[in-house]
Amino acid sequence: MIERIRTIIDKEWAEVFKNRMVLFTVVLLPLLFTLLPLVMLYATRPTPGAQGSATDIPLQFLQYCSGVSAAECVQIYLINTFMALFMIMPLAIPTAIAAYSVVGEKTTRSLEPLLATPITTTELLAGKGLAAVIPAVGATWAGFFIFVAASPLVGASAGVMKYILSPTWLVAVLVVGPLAAVLATQFTLIVSSRVNDPRAAEQISMIIIVPLLGLIFSQVAGLIVINPRLMWIVALVLVGLDVVLINLGARLFQRETILTKWK
Repeated sequence: MIERIRTIIDKEWAEVFKNRMVLFTVVLLPLLFTLLPLVMLYATRPTPGAQGSATDIPLQFLQYCSGVSAAECVQIYLINTFMALFMIMPLAIPTAIAAYSVVGEKTTRSLEPLLATPITTTELLAGKGLAAVIPAVGATWAGFFIFVAASPLVGASAGVMKYILSPTWLVAVLVVGPLAAVLATQFTLIVSSRVNDPRAAEQISMIIIVPLLGLIFSQVAGLIVINPRLMWIVALVLVGLDVVLINLGARLFQRETILTKWK
């Protein structure tokens, strides 16, 4: 079983990474999302004689600024907003890969021979899913590692670094990120198996990012604060959604229909 899944993964990577849009999403998107918060840190770094102000920060967030200056508090607040970029990556990257996973093979007529082999539906979907999840999680973690390593070089103080390595960030990147990647992959595989155009599959699947955007805007508006408790709640919700979509995807993937009736 493991060998079959590994074969599917190798096959998927050999095909999807020929697409320039997929390469752009996997390589340039994480690079851009890593550079943006670094630029923000550099632009807001404390300078000698400058006096920062935290008056525009929501009051409920100020509890996370104890023991740091006003300028550092502003950086921490902005970082907490930019943190969502490291949760968008594991949603956007597998969407681009998985969108071509099924429907792309439909258009090239290479899916039917694969479905005619003894490989089970579970093995097929597991291989296709992991082929999208692994690059997404790897790119997200690599981007976060680069961000952590480069932050002190662009003006992050010890207090700011302490927050960057706090449970909020670690849970978001190391736990929520992979769970979000699985969610995006399974949702996209379901969409991809029901449509005939890779671009349509990708566009439809991007709606999975909307709830995360709502989370970002809610914090900017001062309605919520992204903290460890909220991240663990999000993680638990994602576990439930992942289980539902994995089972739903296996039930909706009609390999017999593709083999006999798809045109």
